[in-house]
Amino acid sequence: MVHPGSIVILDFGGQYAHLIASRVRRMGAYSEIRVAETSAKELKGAAGIILSGGPQSVYEQGSPQADPKILELGIPILGLCYGHQWLAQTMGGKVSPGKTKEYGHTMIERTGEPAIFQGLPKQFTVWMSHGDEVSALPKGFVTTASSKVCQFAAMADESRNIYGVQFHIEVTHTEHGMDILKKFVGICAPAPWGITSYADQVGAEIKKEVGDRKVFMLVSGGVDSTVAFTLLNKVLGAERVQGLLVDTGLMRKGEIKQIESAFRPLKITNLHVEDASDEFFKNLEGIVDPEEKRKIIGKTFLDVQARVAARMGLSGSGPGSGWLLGQGTIYPDTIETGGTKHADHIKTHHNRVDAIQKMIEKGLVIEPLKELYKDEVRILGEELGLPHDLVWRHPFPGPGLGVRILCIQMSDEQMKSEKLKVKNDENISVPHVVLPIRSVGVQGDGRTYRHAIALFSHHPCTVTSEQKALATSIPNSNKDINRVLLCTSHDHPQEFHVSPASITRDRADLLREADAIVSDEVRSADLYSDIWQFPVVLLPFGAKKGNESIVLRPISSTDAMTANAFILDEGVLTKITKRILTLPGIDTIFLDLTNKPPGTIEWE
Repeated sequence: MVHPGSIVILDFGGQYAHLIASRVRRMGAYSEIRVAETSAKELKGAAGIILSGGPQSVYEQGSPQADPKILELGIPILGLCYGHQWLAQTMGGKVSPGKTKEYGHTMIERTGEPAIFQGLPKQFTVWMSHGDEVSALPKGFVTTASSKVCQFAAMADESRNIYGVQFHIEVTHTEHGMDILKKFVGICAPAPWGITSYADQVGAEIKKEVGDRKVFMLVSGGVDSTVAFTLLNKVLGAERVQGLLVDTGLMRKGEIKQIESAFRPLKITNLHVEDASDEFFKNLEGIVDPEEKRKIIGKTFLDVQARVAARMGLSGSGPGSGWLLGQGTIYPDTIETGGTKHADHIKTHHNRVDAIQKMIEKGLVIEPLKELYKDEVRILGEELGLPHDLVWRHPFPGPGLGVRILCIQMSDEQMKSEKLKVKNDENISVPHVVLPIRSVGVQGDGRTYRHAIALFSHHPCTVTSEQKALATSIPNSNKDINRVLLCTSHDHPQEFHVSPASITRDRADLLREADAIVSDEVRSADLYSDIWQFPVVLLPFGAKKGNESIVLRPISSTDAMTANAFILDEGVLTKITKRILTLPGIDTIFLDLTNKPPGTIEWE
């Protein structure tokens, strides 16, 4: 059964199911996510139901379907995108392939004023992402909004408090999206939610789950694992928790010392640092596939953990008999791994590699933050007494620089012989080059692995409104491209030369220096707190053979599920570019202008 008074998000596989839940919680209401097929009987105590988007067609055989009996519960229901289409089809309407697919910003016009639209402008911009559309309304529904190509962009049966919208209200790209969600939450009158009540609840759950065992906590140095480690110390006591910080060789410059010094004022001394960098580099030698890299990093973490646990006498008489593995996994980590039933796979998080997944299934892993989002983790961290500067550090991936060092097998000659083709790039009027490497993205409700395109300008460190517009329009109109960059080191297109490369200590050291330069300049410009995260990425090609390139990826966000590219001032961008170009082997710098969606925050 669901938590009484909760707003339940039924997940049809869209990448935004957890984002919806996060938004609802931020409005002070309790939310939880369930699979689409959850029975009406289990949902009886819910205050409201939100049907998420999804990558499939609702009329396809095998597509996710909710229990039609939820429509008889008398509970307010809001369908988004796929959820909107499921409502229409299930209640007697019709869903068909759209004559024109809509992706990105779209203007809609209200044709009515249902409760969820009250007080909103007659016209406003929304974020569309659909190929199918509702082509006939069910009985009892009226049209409440339309776009130029989508007649039934929104519908409502207010007598039953059932609403459907074709667009994504949960993303920041939709104007008044939060107003619409807030009005729906108000209609539901749900149970209240707050991080203080969660801290009390999770403390009791930790004690129950751990029992008389110990916890061996992997601390990466990021916010999540730091807060989880602190929480476990507070709930269980230092004598029952042992922290392990593994030096992978893939951390930021000076990070080990920073982490150790941050824990001293908290009187947390049960942290062991293990230098396993040689082991990580050896295991990653020759590996270029992003998924394989993540899995190797995750498995090596586990191997080091097991070895250190045995050496410290924490493993008891057998696996699981005396200890649990603690991890700082949070909600987005699970959804991006494909953690819900119908979710499209984005990446394997290092906390979800096969070996750890098997331990989870055996009850050998504790993840005290797995129900929280990043903003909630930060609030919890401050409540636990962690310093503000530590809690609000930029997020850093568990695999560290390993997911920011891109690798490739092809030589320059092989890349040329492949004759890289990207359809329709000849329609882009500004000087540009399609880059010889791909990165992960999210276009629509599914995963993409596409090429990036670099724009060139006579004023390379000045970002124009035209370039920002192209960063949206190019991925929306070209399925082969999911990122748009601005080259800040050259004012005209270059012929780039690819060099086969995997992760090595030399490449990690090079990226570490570039990352330190970025951090230094951002702090000097007093921009650190304005930027949510600032990945710095190393690409295995350059303007000269044997050289490499750097991508700057500053973004603004609140929860990492959606993000906007943060546009650096020309002066700051110029300083960063000039300083990084002094590093040996780096001859090209790019600024990533892509929002999320369609480009993910990290490149892998």
